[in-house]
Amino acid sequence: MKGFPAAFLAAMLLGGCASAPPPKPVSTPHRAFGAQPVPPVPNAASPRQAPSSLADAITTYIAQPRFAHAQWGIDVVSLNSGATLLRRNADSLFLPASNAKLYTAALALQTLGRDARFSTTLYATAAPRTNGTLAGDLVLYGGGDPSLGDPEVSPDWADRLADALAARGVRRIRGDLIADDTYFAGPLFGNGWEALDLQAGYGAQSGALGAQDNLVYVKVVREGARCCAVSVDPPHSGMHIANLTGHAAPLSLYRPPGSDVLYASGSLRTNTPRATFTLAAPDGALLAANLLRDALAQRGIVLEGKLRAVHWPETDTALAGHPTEIASIASPPLSQLLVHMLKHSDNRYAQMLLQQVGVHTAQAGVCADRAEPPQTSADWGLCAMRGFLGRIGIDNGEATFGDGAGLSRHDLVTPAATVKLLAWIARQPFADALRNALPVAGIDGTLKYRMRDDAATDNVQAKTGTLSHVYTLSGYVTDAAGERLAFSLMLNRYQRPTDEFGRNLQPSPQSDLDAVATMLAAYGAY
Repeated sequence: MKGFPAAFLAAMLLGGCASAPPPKPVSTPHRAFGAQPVPPVPNAASPRQAPSSLADAITTYIAQPRFAHAQWGIDVVSLNSGATLLRRNADSLFLPASNAKLYTAALALQTLGRDARFSTTLYATAAPRTNGTLAGDLVLYGGGDPSLGDPEVSPDWADRLADALAARGVRRIRGDLIADDTYFAGPLFGNGWEALDLQAGYGAQSGALGAQDNLVYVKVVREGARCCAVSVDPPHSGMHIANLTGHAAPLSLYRPPGSDVLYASGSLRTNTPRATFTLAAPDGALLAANLLRDALAQRGIVLEGKLRAVHWPETDTALAGHPTEIASIASPPLSQLLVHMLKHSDNRYAQMLLQQVGVHTAQAGVCADRAEPPQTSADWGLCAMRGFLGRIGIDNGEATFGDGAGLSRHDLVTPAATVKLLAWIARQPFADALRNALPVAGIDGTLKYRMRDDAATDNVQAKTGTLSHVYTLSGYVTDAAGERLAFSLMLNRYQRPTDEFGRNLQPSPQSDLDAVATMLAAYGAY
């Protein structure tokens, strides 16, 4: 995920050996394995004979020379008996990547409830007159709905709000259209997100007001023999293009941090006539307001004032009086939002839900483990997270977070803590809501194309995670004997082998995690 110009286009926009002493043996599991052999390890480097136990099989797999400088963390527990089946570095801290979303999902369900909804509301600072004039401002107030504008949820949200205004007879607005993003206090990104993350689609802003995932689509089209025409969809996204293309270098798209100007340089490959790239909008609140302004114009409603956004730490004085509510659009319930967040590993959803918990927690006004109260919604959410984890038996030394998404390089958890969390979730009334939101191996989400046609298919339900040199997989599986297992697999500090041209060699780190998960699924078959 480093090196913006070339690597960014290839790896991020279209969308994480010397000899060494052998790893320490896996600690003796609480359950005997010797009588239950498992299938051969699915890798050409494995021994010719199948290992005699699950522990031996996994130990052999992760002892391959290419992992000599990496760190594996594994914890596997039976949900039926509570017995620990396998542990390796289970109490060591790892970067969890998007496995952090398991913690955020459980916290949100416990704090807010599975039926919680979040609204986006259109206000007018003056009542519409009988002559069709609104002698005041329109305020689009974000209540932290991450799904606003989702094609499967509310693709017509701007039309619905514009229709509501038109139904009141409004034909002209004397004032401004204000995009109010102040429901959340704090920056528009998580603590520990890297600067270049904020340009990519996976690092879109997580403020209280935004639409269409706060994404824009940059289209690059070859014109004749030289490159290129560059455009942005939607056109009124707030992003401006500086087209410097035409040079022989590979195409590069770069938006400086804090800027709304996207610099396009270099050229498409000669055999590529066009390409589309997904980027984060420079201002999600302004994107939403622009979409609403377009919907108003389509109905003949004239906006005489300007369009502007209000972000923390500013306050919106327009709502200080008694504004008139025009219409409000509610999100789906939290249980449905989690399906999108977990199956698609949506960082923006996760960070927004952490802040929703923070807003709820801040109402009490006390953060028990801090001398001074937090200043941001995210920090209030992290305060709630620490209290929540303590109550379920996970102390601060086992898990600490800088954000709710796992994109932060400040997040650290142990595999044992993650399995404790999974086991706790399995005992809760909302267990089905979270488990059903997890990707299913070979079926959907981020596991749709993984673990197909084996014992893990339509069996493993788990959260994936990927950052630079970080690969994780944690969730649930039922083994071949019908025993329900909770597991956490974490591979950190892994430098993937490459050929002389820097191209990645197979197998991928994801397939390594899948191989271990498949062994768990097949365990007990003999």
